[in-house]
Formats: sequence, C-alpha cells, structure tokens
Amino acid sequence: MAEPDREFERLLASMKKAAGILKDADVPFVLGGGLACWARGAPKTEHDVDFLVRPEDAERAQQALAEAGMRTEKPPEGWLLKAYDGDVLIDLIFSPQGGPIDDETFERADELEVHATRLKVAAVEDVLAQKLLALNEQQPDYSSVLEIARSLREQIDWDDVRKRTQDAPFAKAFFTLLDELEIVPTTR
Repeated sequence: MAEPDREFERLLASMKKAAGILKDADVPFVLGGGLACWARGAPKTEHDVDFLVRPEDAERAQQALAEAGMRTEKPPEGWLLKAYDGDVLIDLIFSPQGGPIDDETFERADELEVHATRLKVAAVEDVLAQKLLALNEQQPDYSSVLEIARSLREQIDWDDVRKRTQDAPFAKAFFTLLDELEIVPTTR
C-alpha cells in the first residue's frame, strides 16, 4: 500500500475510534473538515480529523478521549481543543470563525455512512464557510477550498456560502477565482 493510502487509513481508523468514544460518552458531534468533504465525494485528506462540538461539550469530549488513552492538548487559539491518537491529530472545534457550533450546525448536518460508520457529517457549506473565514494574510492558502469547490460544486449552495462570507476579503477573492476559473457560474 502506498504511503498516502496508509496515512489515510490511519486517519480513518482514528476517526472511527474517536467517534466511538464520543458516542459512548454521549457527546454529540459532527464530522467536519476534509473528512466531511471526502464523505461527500471530495478527494482524500491526510491532514487531521475534525469533529464539531458545541462549546459546552468541548471539554467533556476531550476528557472522554483522554480517558480512552489519547494525549490531549489545550492550544492557545481558544476555539478548539486537541487530542492525539498516536500521531493522528483530532481537533475538537467548538468556535470557528463565523461563530460557535450550535444547534443549526447539527440540523444542517446529514447522517451518512463514513467508512462503515454512521455519523452526522457537516454540510459542505459549513466546511467551506469555516475554511474561507479562516483565511488571512498569514495563511492565504486557497488550495483546500479550491479542491472542495471543484469536486463538490454541484452539491454546494453557493448563494449561502457567499452570504455567510460576504464581509471577508479573502472569501471575496475566492469567489473572483471561482468566476475567473469558471468553476461556478457568476451569481450577482
């Protein structure tokens, strides 16, 4: 098996393990980030596992993972907590750019089968909006959002994403790229 395939299998194994732990601890969560996009048909990701949790559930989620033997970390950013299954990073995101994880995030999520496990999977609009709102001068990397746009463009409510990111200059530039690359039709 090629190295990227092995890494992806490790990522999926950690996702399943952490999801099982959170379910057993009765911590509600939604699969987010690159794995949520992969579950909807986007290319594989090798980055990390993202779980979206309500702010009031974040510490309890991290504690459940710690009690199951995962190493945990409280980063200075203040919008997520981290756990490590070996060297696989699991982010517990509770307050991304655009606002905290709330009941609406859970309502927009779909229950899908992800690697033989039923999970709530974040709406692609949520993933895309979170990623676009996180872009800044220090990290103006459009590669992941362009990949999502190209691979899932027919599934995305573009008007919703535009509305949710309308005040973000890097999101405005992203939509200019989409228009110029003819990835999605211009809607203004």
